[in-house]
Amino acid sequence: MSKVVLVTGSSIGIGKATIIEFASHGYNVVINYLTNEEKANELKKYVEDNYNVKALCIKCDVSNEYDVLNMISEIESEFGKVDVLINNAAIAIDTTFEDKTPDNFMKTLNVNLVGPFIVSKHAKNIMNRGSIINVASTNGIDTYYPYSMDYDASKAGLILLTHNLAIEFSPNVRVNAVAPGWVSTDMNRELDPEYIKAEQKKILLGRFAEPEEIAKVIYFLASDEAKYINNEIIRIDGGFNA
Repeated sequence: MSKVVLVTGSSIGIGKATIIEFASHGYNVVINYLTNEEKANELKKYVEDNYNVKALCIKCDVSNEYDVLNMISEIESEFGKVDVLINNAAIAIDTTFEDKTPDNFMKTLNVNLVGPFIVSKHAKNIMNRGSIINVASTNGIDTYYPYSMDYDASKAGLILLTHNLAIEFSPNVRVNAVAPGWVSTDMNRELDPEYIKAEQKKILLGRFAEPEEIAKVIYFLASDEAKYINNEIIRIDGGFNA
């Protein structure tokens, strides 16, 4: 029976690249989206046409437990299990400190931190063995940006959640996280070109990562080649030297 991967927030960016990476290795895939239904369906068609796998698209707000329960139920009905869970869905509401509001701060935490907790909690019911990989960020370790302090806090929390989930899910499900630095996503490509150049100068490799490069590390962590890697945070930042 083919393995199944659920990638939250997977219609674009790192999530999309991760779906393609797992599909290329024969995984059936669950594409989760909230607003990008068209892109999710395009991705579904792409992987089914190119990799001869089954793909399921599910609209779900990961911060809403009712939505998550319905998503897990739908996956169980279609595939009967999840072998790999990638908690990737995230938002960023970058503003000046003066413009930040408690509502937006909590919204960021709910999606980026509470969401992975909810999805992991309920996915556990259909995961006998396998792997969870949380997509954290170097923002949660040591690259601080005051205009994204809510995002930074959420990713720091996700790193701590990773360690606790590794204990909770042991010994049959390994739990790790990746912590990317700058990645060339659609959102980041829209940044001011001079700002991008300044940030690239801080990276020893002189460029942002491509989403596919992050996806390959995620796949490795889920694979048998990494079967003794557990409770780790893998930094992927090209050698950031601020």
